[in-house]
Amino acid sequence: MDTSWARKFTEDWVTAWNAHDLESVLAHFTDDVVFTSPVAAQLVDTAVIRGKDALRAYWREGLRRIPDLRFEVVGVYSGVDMLVINYRNQKGGLVSEVLRFDGPLVREGHGTYLGEDSNPAGATS
Repeated sequence: MDTSWARKFTEDWVTAWNAHDLESVLAHFTDDVVFTSPVAAQLVDTAVIRGKDALRAYWREGLRRIPDLRFEVVGVYSGVDMLVINYRNQKGGLVSEVLRFDGPLVREGHGTYLGEDSNPAGATS
């Protein structure tokens, strides 16, 4: 994975998230994406999200319950077909998105959180 491509992907990704532009975020993912996150388990009762439609439903609920969602990128780590985006969320918590690509799109993603906060994304009920 080219470092400049990884930086550009990350810029587009964080801009879309900070604008709460769900369709622009989803444009980076394959239709058959698999995404895991402990936050998904809190918001949609499953930690494993399968397919873009399910991912849309999860993130739509996340944006509804985290209206002040905002990311600040701390670091970008690129591998062969992997990208890790380390960022600080609106709560100040450190998060890493681990993304595996199939060509230019994410086929598999994993949200990981630092620390023991039981509500790392700051979701309301």
